[in-house]
Amino acid sequence: MSDAPETDVRIRRAPKFGAFIAVGGALGAFATLIATSLFPSDPAVGFLASFAYFALFGVAAGVVLGALAALLLDRRSSKRSRLVKAARATDGDVSGPS
Repeated sequence: MSDAPETDVRIRRAPKFGAFIAVGGALGAFATLIATSLFPSDPAVGFLASFAYFALFGVAAGVVLGALAALLLDRRSSKRSRLVKAARATDGDVSGPS
């Protein structure tokens, strides 16, 4: 082992914001599909055009809700973080299983 001094580091499990935003957007699109299909569409416009228009709002709302969920979980994870001691290791310091 090296003689590197130990330092205190904070460890926590943080959410992946991109995954929450993507899932929120997908759920928003799915909710928009369900809401659009519940009502009859205007024959002059068509179902696909109506869905695409309302999906702009549904996907945006889903992205915002997904980001808010990630922010709330990130705040919770920072409160549950813990302090541990760690030492810096170089390439030669690490010994694997023999």
